Amino acid sequence: MNLLRGAGLRGASGIAPLARFEGKMLARPLLDVTRRAIEEYARLHELEWVEDESNADETLTRNFVRRRLGPLIETRFPQWKQSLARAARHFSRRDDQANRLLREFLKTRGLKAPSEAKLVEMLKQLTSGSSRTRLAHDGKTLRVYRNRLLADPADAATRGRFTRLPWKGERKLEIPALGGELRFRPGEGIASKHLKEGSFQLRLRAGGERLQLHPRRPRRTLKNLFQEAGIPSWARERTPLLFRDEELVWVPGLGVDVRYRGRGLVPEWLVSNN
Repeated sequence: MNLLRGAGLRGASGIAPLARFEGKMLARPLLDVTRRAIEEYARLHELEWVEDESNADETLTRNFVRRRLGPLIETRFPQWKQSLARAARHFSRRDDQANRLLREFLKTRGLKAPSEAKLVEMLKQLTSGSSRTRLAHDGKTLRVYRNRLLADPADAATRGRFTRLPWKGERKLEIPALGGELRFRPGEGIASKHLKEGSFQLRLRAGGERLQLHPRRPRRTLKNLFQEAGIPSWARERTPLLFRDEELVWVPGLGVDVRYRGRGLVPEWLVSNN
């Protein structure tokens, strides 16, 4: 019934033989026992039972499937019940795995564990396939980008307004408006000779910026480079770019322009977890 309705993993898993119910474990040991076997047992032991009158009402989907659709399928696929039961077990394992993975994802990022009901709803929305899905949880925004689950520290709306910020050689520069910190360490990055020339500033994208990451390849737009690097669109708009005067020098997640590359300082953009 759920398969015909287009249910997700949880719906297609059917009824679980073991499940939590109001803080306790609920066991259903007769799920794999056929109705015929139960009735034969009841007759053999002279047991009495109550038959639900609604079981004969074929306007109800469950009864239509059981009384009309089931017997028809059985004429071509005699083992259809066992086959669907086996498929349901596979779906159930996948569903359990998805639950575990989401819990681990939240735990590794220091986020609170949701209730079972909320976890189910979160999975439902995150696996809907919509690129617009945004879930608020414990101060973070969960989104899916290119089949990857990401936790955005905060929406842009919760941050302050960012304007141009000069960089005067500090090894550490906090940018609360963008929710992160810029650090510089010695290594292969921006060549030391360029650090003494011109005025350095941090800015946001204005559109049309280009960067050359390989000496044998042309300068390319940040839009194309961001797409290739798999950097989500919402992150691009809150990523600080380092300029020397009017020339783009470095972009987080992409690298240093070839014209400025050399032994000196390696910039690193660290997003806050708060």
